[in-house]
This record gives sequence, structure tokens and C-alpha cells, in this order.
Amino acid sequence: MAPCACPAFAAPPPSLSAAAVGARASSVVTTAAGRRRAAATTRDGAAPPPAVLRMDARGGNGAVPPAHLSADSAAAAAAAAAAASHDNGPKSTPLLDRIAEPADYRSWSLPQIKRLAHELRWDTIRSVSKTGGHLGASLGVVELTVALHYVFNTPHDRIVWDVAHQAYPHKILTGRRGAMGTMRQSGGLSGFTKRSESEYDPFGAGHSSTSISAALGMAVARDLAGKNNECIAVIGDGAITGGMAYEAMNNAGYLKNRVIVVLNDNGQVSLPTGTQTAAGVVPSGALSNYTSRLLSSKPFSDVRSAAKDFSRLFPEEVQGIAAKVDEYARGIVSPGGGGTLFEELGFYYIGPIDGHNLDTLIPILENVRDLPGNKPVMLHVKTEKGRGYAPAEGAFDKYHGVAKFDVATGKQAKSVAPTPSYTGVFARALIAEAERDRKVVAITAAMPGGTGLNLFGERFPNRCYDVGIAEQHAVTLAAGMATEGAKPVCCIYSTFLQRGYDQVVHDVALQKLPVRFILDRAGLVGNDGATHAGSFDLAYLGCLPNMTIMAPSDEVELQHMVATAIAFDDGPTVVRYPRGNGLGLEALRSKFGYRGTEMPTRGRALPIGKGRILRHASGNGGRKVALLSIGTRLLECVNAADALQAAGVDVTVADARFMKPLDTELVRSLAADHEVLVTVEEGSIGGFGDHVLHFLALEGLLDAGDLRVRPMVLPDRYIDHGSQNQQYEEAGLNASHIEATALRLLGRSAEVLSGGVSS
Repeated sequence: MAPCACPAFAAPPPSLSAAAVGARASSVVTTAAGRRRAAATTRDGAAPPPAVLRMDARGGNGAVPPAHLSADSAAAAAAAAAAASHDNGPKSTPLLDRIAEPADYRSWSLPQIKRLAHELRWDTIRSVSKTGGHLGASLGVVELTVALHYVFNTPHDRIVWDVAHQAYPHKILTGRRGAMGTMRQSGGLSGFTKRSESEYDPFGAGHSSTSISAALGMAVARDLAGKNNECIAVIGDGAITGGMAYEAMNNAGYLKNRVIVVLNDNGQVSLPTGTQTAAGVVPSGALSNYTSRLLSSKPFSDVRSAAKDFSRLFPEEVQGIAAKVDEYARGIVSPGGGGTLFEELGFYYIGPIDGHNLDTLIPILENVRDLPGNKPVMLHVKTEKGRGYAPAEGAFDKYHGVAKFDVATGKQAKSVAPTPSYTGVFARALIAEAERDRKVVAITAAMPGGTGLNLFGERFPNRCYDVGIAEQHAVTLAAGMATEGAKPVCCIYSTFLQRGYDQVVHDVALQKLPVRFILDRAGLVGNDGATHAGSFDLAYLGCLPNMTIMAPSDEVELQHMVATAIAFDDGPTVVRYPRGNGLGLEALRSKFGYRGTEMPTRGRALPIGKGRILRHASGNGGRKVALLSIGTRLLECVNAADALQAAGVDVTVADARFMKPLDTELVRSLAADHEVLVTVEEGSIGGFGDHVLHFLALEGLLDAGDLRVRPMVLPDRYIDHGSQNQQYEEAGLNASHIEATALRLLGRSAEVLSGGVSS
């Protein structure tokens, strides 16, 4: 595989402390050979230290006892430190410091590999403590990651991580350790795998259930080209609830192109697992129950005990060479001795295996690698999310996603926001509606915490449905409910609704069914980056007949729009709102003229398709500009209007509220009374601004040439991870950009170029 054009990052020298792991890489090293040379210049050339280790019961992890302490003294000191702090990992990482790429440890002994995994776990913990990010899933695959790169010849062999939020240890081992401090920051490492970032990332991710399809596609292309590399997909038990995973497994069994699937089974299907729903608090779906039965049917197999059945369970075509590998294990079959679901799909099933026991995991992976034939293989491993860090192990979400935190205490540095989150406002608004209307039900696709439905589930467990990672099913389930008079509220991140688009079109909009779509994370989402940005919903939903689309400018408007959606039964509705927090009462009163002294306890239904004007142009002779916003960029429009007023420009600020149906009366009046009209939205090309321009063109309101119109949208490219403010600045959607756009249209570009525009 050719090296990527973008840099991989060299491992830090052993002289760096754990605190320095987060430092940005100071040099660019783009090839595997270069990374080896870079690592070699930072060490003394000696062989890896001897494995004088004390192993514990958890997969063989251990530590070298200090030379100046007796064994009893060292044990007492370690116990005292552990009692006082959760930061009880190694203070140095001599083995990990020697790794610039996985090939550097493939000749090491098993005790050294175990120690490497121990160092890697704590390096991951300390790294994420400085940046925040996805910790729990990464801790759960430390041993699996080490074993995969040890057994397989990466990057020649391809490892595809499903979702890839668990890939932090993978990044550390593959030349990016020195840049881990830039994780999810502007210009830094992605929180997911990314092809442009490293040759060890053969497939980008962020969304779920894609890995088997991608790995199978690689295997098919490999065989067509006559190559011999392995293609491995690592998929979690949550991701394998997605229908695309079944489609891929079904096709893999049919095509018989050799592909290896590692099922990383950690029992964490939804976020958070344990939300109260109509099905109880267990993870969604029969597959999770099925894998649990597989795990409970027999103890974990070790290499020797499983060897007895290995030859017998081989496919017929390879039984003749079974003696070559009969010291290894195929593992455990399903309860009752029959074929597993995976075998019925055409896979050669092995497992379940303890994913933290390197004594078993490595030889079984070696056997999987060496199996002849072209039958796809499913290796089922059981892991523990948050493994090895007590605060993560004990947390309800296993520290799935964390802010910066103190390693010793596990306490996260989460600031208390002075204003409510939009997600929380929505949840409370929906609960208020459901208290008055028993027909209201809520549906989510494995994201009850992210959408606020965990709160709804606590109040109405029998009316809350978590379908797992199955957006297509969620949409059509809601459509079926709507046909019987229920009022389904389908709560899905904007980026994830893309996965259910055909169902939105065919099953909902075409039939004009009153499904209420709630799109959280609409717009730019900060450090999760382009894979999670809700950039396209106004475009992909706005083109559909029968849709009613709303976007609130603030938290009070969000309450009103939830009430509007519940009250509206004449077709599907959409309410989209961004990640983050509301404005707060002070800003609502000072900027938007809100007259209340507190947040309303319940929203009120709005007139369908009607916007509002927040500020009228004074008519005092200044040149008149209209700023027409949809969504939460309205505050930036008001701030831009303040600056324009100070520059002698007369400004009207309007809130469209609805994209469909468009308030054509409002647009017509703004066009008639102003010489400049600027539309502002947090969405892609093809959205609200295009609908406004389409109306103006069809109505002939542009024909006279006396109206200058500019739509301000997200740029026609993907915006990488960073803070939301950085992303808004890059997108050109802050107040200063709106002000500059208006001044240019007024022929006052010199003020913009001279820096006279306020910031």
C-alpha cells in the first residue's frame, strides 16, 4: 500500500514523560522507514529490557519492582498508592517508547507483549486525560489492538475499525503517539480513523456498521489483483445490530472472498446502555441476547482445551491439514452444539475468546491468519469497556466520551454551563407534551443519552423505544406507528438520519405520515468533526414534498417548535437544532426582545410557515439591509446588525423559523423594502438560501436588478474537527462575516479590507 500524502507522526523519545505525550509532533515522518529511523535516533540502541515482571491475574499485566525495595515493601507501597489514587499505572513506558510502528515489536516475547499492553493502556488514559475524547471503548481493545498488530503484517494487512472511536491505542502504535495531544483539535489528529492521516488507516470511519462491507470490498479487490494480504474488520456488538453488517455478512458468505471479522463484544449497545425503554433496560435487540447466550454457554476456551474439537470442526476441505494446527482452538460452538447464526451466514465461527487474555488471543489469531481456504472467519472476543481504569469500569457509560480529567481521581473538568443545553430543553419540552397527550411516543437509534431520550425514558419508559443502531428501522417503525394514530417522535442526530433517507422519502414523506423528526447536532459539531456534522439535512429534506421544516433560533423557540410538531398532524415535521447550549434569559431579553422572566414550562404551537421580524429598519435615510436567518445564527445576525447600525447602515433582522413552507410574504416584503438581502444558515449549499432565491427568481423579484442577494451557508467542503467557534470562523458564519458581506454588497469593500469591520 502506498504511503499517504499526509504525515504520520513519530513516536516520542523515551526521555519524554507521560505528561509530554500530548505534545505536537515537531517533525513530519511520512514513511515506515522514516519512522524507524526517527525512533532509532531517540534511543541508545540496546535491546528491549528483559521481562522481569510480576504478573497479575488480569491477563498478565505487571510492573517491574523498584530495585531498592524488597518485594514486601514494594507491594505495600503499591497498595498504599492504589488506595490513595487511581493513577496506579507505570510511571515510565520503556517498551512503548521503542515503538515507531507495529513491526518494532513483532519479534518480542509474550511477557514483553503483555507489558507493552499495560504501558499502552496507561499511555491511552494519560493522553485522553489531557484532551478528552473516547476513552472507554479504547481501553476495552488494548490487548486486541496489540495482538492484531503483532499477528498481522500491517499496513500490508488491512485492519478496518468500525466506528473507530476505539482506535486511540491503534493510533499510538502506528506512529502517531507524539501527536495524541492534538486529538480532535483544529489541525490535529481525528478522533476516528482517517485515510489521509496514516497508511495504517485503510478506511475512514465515524458512523457505524460499515467495517465488514469495507473489508469485504478490499478482499474482493485483492483477489481480483492477485494479492495475498489479509483484510480484517473489527466490529462491536453495538455496531453489529446495524442492518448493513448483516447485509455484508450475508454477501461475504456468498462471495467466499476470505475476510476476517473480529466481533468485539463488550455488552454496550446503546449510549448509555441501561436507559429505561419499553423493552426494559437491557441492550436493544435479539443479537445482543444471542451473543450473551454464546458467552454463558461454556467458559472461555483456552488454547489446549479447545484443541480437542478443532479438527472436527474444520470445514471438510481443510480437514486433511488439521494436524498442522490442532494445538490451537476453534473455540466454542453455540448452545446445544448446533451451528451459530454466523455459521448459517457462511462464516467459520471461532469463540467466544477472552479479549484481554493475550496467552489465548495471540495464538488463536495466528491460527486464524494461517487458516487455508477462502471461507470468511468470525472471531468472537469478549471485552470490557473501560478496562483497567477503575473510574471508567464503575461509570454507567464506561467513560464512553469524556472531557479532560484528573487521572488520580477520575474527575472530569466539565464546566457548569450557565444556560441549558438544547438537548435538555428538547427533552423537557417533549416530556411536557407527553404528559398531556398519551399518544406521544419517542424513538431513538442507540442514542438515548445524546438525544435526551434517557430523560424521557425515566418519565415514560413504556413510551420510549431504543431500536439499536438501526436508523432505517427507526424511521419506518415510526411510520407504522403513525398509521395507527400514535404520535411518534423520531430522535436522531442529523448526520445519522442520512442512513435512513430512503425510508424518510418512501415510507414517510410519500405517504404524508405525521412522523416528527427531531434532528440533534444539526450544523457544526466541534471536535467530532466532519463525520458527525449535521450539514446536509436542510438540503436533503428540503427537496421532499409534504415536509414541514423548522429551525429554532434559541431555547424558547425550540420549546415552541416541539409543541408545533406535536400539534401538527397533516404530514411529517422536522425540528433541527445544533449541539451546544441555549442563549439564556439575559441574552434573550437584550438581543431578541423576549419579555418573560423565566423559561416557559411548555411551548405553544406556532403558525405554520410564518416567520418573525426582530428588528425593523428605522427608515431614517440609511441604506437598508435585511438579514434573514434560520436557526441559531440569529444571534450573530443581531450582533452584525448592531455593528452595521454603528456604521450608518439601516438594518432589518428577521427569523424565518420555517424553511418549508417558506414564509413568502415575509420574503416578498424584505425584497421590496431593502436593497440588500442576506440569508444566513448553518447548513450546506442547497438549503434555505436556495429556497429563498428560487422563490425570488420565480416571482420576478430579481428582474429589476435593484435587489442584491447573498446566501451565507457552510462552504462546499468538509470542515475538520476543532472547537465550534473555530469551525464557525472557518465557515465564515460569525457576526463579522455577516457584517462584511453586507458592506461589500453596499459597495463599501474598502472598509472590510482596511480592517474596519468589527470582530
